[in-house]
Amino acid sequence: MIQVIFGLGNPGQDYKNTRHNAGFWYLEALADYVGVDFKFEKKFKAEVAQTGYFGDKVWLVKPQTYVNRSGQSVIPFTQFYRIAANQVLVAYDELDIPPGTAKFKRGGGHGGHNGLRDIIPGLGPDFKRLRIGIGHPGDKHKVTPWVLGRPSENDAISIGRCLDQCVDVTSAMIAGDDEKVMQILHTVDNK
Repeated sequence: MIQVIFGLGNPGQDYKNTRHNAGFWYLEALADYVGVDFKFEKKFKAEVAQTGYFGDKVWLVKPQTYVNRSGQSVIPFTQFYRIAANQVLVAYDELDIPPGTAKFKRGGGHGGHNGLRDIIPGLGPDFKRLRIGIGHPGDKHKVTPWVLGRPSENDAISIGRCLDQCVDVTSAMIAGDDEKVMQILHTVDNK
């Protein structure tokens, strides 16, 4: 069972609507859905909320360390609350998935994502991942401005629909019904 969901993103108004903040967007949509507010907790360098909406207590955490330093928040949080990697879900933007699509998986490498690259050495690779598609600019040299840029209006609409779908299957993610989550998310087209 999932005890904590981390949504990756960059803090501050300058980054609020950029593709790299897809993990934040998911957690914000989820917090709205369950009716909780985030509060900054200095010791974890994160905005934190807690909900009992799904039965047991679940933490929602938005690291405020910038994406490439996410481990500076994730590792202290999981260590303090003694949360094992297999009880962690990390939601983040995924270049290799088109906007409007999300994929769910268990474990794996960092796939070039700097947030995961910073988390894995301290947590290990066995956490669950919600990969929120933002699409690829088509050229590896354009990746940084792409992830730090805003999606087009059509892409933003597709991503919004996808986030709604992710919120809808959150209870199954938390309960550990991975097959159900994959069956739903991997067959939906929100374009």
